[in-house]
Amino acid sequence: MRFHALATDYDGTVAQDGRIDEPTIKALERCKESGRKLLLVTGRVLPELKVVCSCLPLFDLVVAENGALLYDPATDEETPLGAAPTEGFLQALADHGVPSPSIGRVIVATWAPHEVAVLKAIAAVQLEYQVIFNKGAVMVLPSGINKAFGLTAALTKLKLSPHNVVGVGDAENDHAFLELCEASAAVANALETVKTRVDLVTERDHGAGVTQLIDMLLEDDLVDLESKLSRHNILIGHAHDGAEVAIRSSRNNVLIVGKSGAGKSTLATALVERLHEHHYQFCVIDPEGDYQGFEGAISFGTADHPPDGDELVRFLETTDQNAVVNLIGVRLADRPAEFVKLLSALQHLRTKTGRPHWIIVDEAHHVMPATWEPSELALPPTIDCMAYITMEPHLLHVAALKTIHTLFCVGKASEELLQDFCKCIGEAAPGITDHPQEGETLYWDRQSQPRAIKPIPSQTERRRHIRKYAEGELPPDRSFYFRGPEDKLKLRAQNLMMFLELADGVDDETWTFHLERGDYSKWLSSAIKDTDLAKQAAEIEQTGDLDPQASRQQFHELIEQKYTAPGGRTEPQATGSQ
Repeated sequence: MRFHALATDYDGTVAQDGRIDEPTIKALERCKESGRKLLLVTGRVLPELKVVCSCLPLFDLVVAENGALLYDPATDEETPLGAAPTEGFLQALADHGVPSPSIGRVIVATWAPHEVAVLKAIAAVQLEYQVIFNKGAVMVLPSGINKAFGLTAALTKLKLSPHNVVGVGDAENDHAFLELCEASAAVANALETVKTRVDLVTERDHGAGVTQLIDMLLEDDLVDLESKLSRHNILIGHAHDGAEVAIRSSRNNVLIVGKSGAGKSTLATALVERLHEHHYQFCVIDPEGDYQGFEGAISFGTADHPPDGDELVRFLETTDQNAVVNLIGVRLADRPAEFVKLLSALQHLRTKTGRPHWIIVDEAHHVMPATWEPSELALPPTIDCMAYITMEPHLLHVAALKTIHTLFCVGKASEELLQDFCKCIGEAAPGITDHPQEGETLYWDRQSQPRAIKPIPSQTERRRHIRKYAEGELPPDRSFYFRGPEDKLKLRAQNLMMFLELADGVDDETWTFHLERGDYSKWLSSAIKDTDLAKQAAEIEQTGDLDPQASRQQFHELIEQKYTAPGGRTEPQATGSQ
């Protein structure tokens, strides 16, 4: 189940003329019986809401006062999410002629045309208040509080993610919380500005529209809405024509295959980074300890201590942070069984909360070998949002291969890897007309034809790349040597910083000798493997009227901009006193 909660506005959405009718109440009951949570997100103050809403106990939590108050109907507990209005502000409203405002625990509300007077009162007390409008209502709240703020607090309390919520509303103050939800809807009577910004507009108005949405949710978990949710897709690279290539963020299983050193780990790391940027919670199963210390994730398990599955589940359930499960401390023969237990626990957590949104299995052939028979519980046919990384498809169990929707074949053997995949699952391989070039990956969404793409570089790998080539130690056969026209010198530059330092020190004749031969761009291309930098270096080399000092300066600027500028800057070594 993708959507574990329904969040609905009250007036003008689930309610008409201040009341929820009986058919809508029945629909809300069906939604709750399905195991989903119900959240009411309203601008009303709580005392009014308790009077007009007869079915308030149906809701798991209520976000009242336009996001400023959290209310639990089961316990009658109220939790203000902001400071109460000051006496000085209430007096300022009276002084500026605002009659009898509605005062809640945090919110102060009135009606148009008193918005000008409200703004003058805020200016008079010099407090950081904001004004929110809703069909003629004028609401004053502390800065930063809105329906999205309150819904976030409610979801945190329920241990749910906005990625597992569908929201429905009708008015301008609903924009914020609808944008927070993974899927958004507007009832037929909603303002046009709301309708243009949601994923679905119901055919019916008010409670009947909410009922229609609930029926769709219960029928197929909004599968038919999938094409409208492309804004959540994960950008992974670009095609030959420059078009963006993105994969679905849900109802999708991914396989990344490639020989050792081909770049599959770089692609997998880039995928994990994109998931993190989109706030999808992930859990990496890491048999070899390659993700230890991965930025944005907490590690479980070490070389000396196998991971504690119960501790892992408690962590993922109570936080939106990510996890890496290090299996290096588990014997190789025991890893498949350990994986079964972990996957079963994670799937159980998913049935309750929808999280972790993605499970990434690195070196998947270690935990799901082709010779192993997983139980139905361990790998149900409906499992999704799995990403497997392995060297060759035939090393992975066919049960996993048959669930794959998206395939990435990395390296020179990419076309053979695709054929291997198809052979394993017993299907004919598709024809390939878009052949990948050096540095490209063969991408196949199985609903379309395979094509070559240029993956977006991993930032983690880029930082490693920068550190390695800027200040690391390249082997002798990949270092640059300033030898001069008579081959008398042998000054070794084992990294880019040393290259720049030696470039400043060698005589003009030696510098120009290598410049005119194109040695610098050749080295940057072959040893540093930075084709863009090499191309720019070649342009400098081919500029015949530059004096040695000017060309040196251009090389300095070119290399420093990419390898020592902000975003790629390496920390300078301390030299002498500060």
